[in-house]
Amino acid sequence: MTQLRQLTGPRHGPASGGPARQLVVLLHGWGADGNDLIGLAPELSPGLPDAVFVSPNGPEPCDANPMGRQWFGLNDRSGAAMLRGAQAIAPSIDAFIDAELERQGLSDDALALVGFSQGTMMALHVALRRARPCAGLVGFSGLLIAPEVLPGEVKSKPPVLLVHGEADPVVPFSVMAVAQTALETAGVPVKALGRPELGHGIDGTGLGLCFAHLRDCLLGENS
Repeated sequence: MTQLRQLTGPRHGPASGGPARQLVVLLHGWGADGNDLIGLAPELSPGLPDAVFVSPNGPEPCDANPMGRQWFGLNDRSGAAMLRGAQAIAPSIDAFIDAELERQGLSDDALALVGFSQGTMMALHVALRRARPCAGLVGFSGLLIAPEVLPGEVKSKPPVLLVHGEADPVVPFSVMAVAQTALETAGVPVKALGRPELGHGIDGTGLGLCFAHLRDCLLGENS
């Protein structure tokens, strides 16, 4: 039986000051921590004033940067090793999400996930296997782990937005097309957009696309 890891991290909002009506979980990249992606919350919260944003820290120190965190080690970057890593930590992320939903009195249809890099890997792995679909998912600069196993494991099909820099030197831009094809084959609605000349990061256009996708998924407004 997989041992659950207790996850904690910074939070932001709701900007309205009232009770939360939506939950946005931000999953950081390898070598960062929750303080990295929670920085997106002030940019997104004006359009989601009733949302609470939470950004849990990865469960262990990063192999290459002990000051940062990781969801799983990347010393072995084979597909099989990354799948084992994702499978090991996924129950802890699920438990964190379930606890946050209960804390706010919300259900999965008021939940969205946003990931960056390794956080995108985990967001896709977790969200597509939850018993109840979340409202939507945004993945920046990441990949779909073991796309070949997805058809046999997918349980939920939330609308997915993938955004990736075409000049990314860390996670190749080509993996976005692999993820898009696998998601479409599994019946998951997906939009995939490349950002010319962008490296491994999030630019203003990508953030705007994220903003619109979240509002569409959580509020039913394509704004």
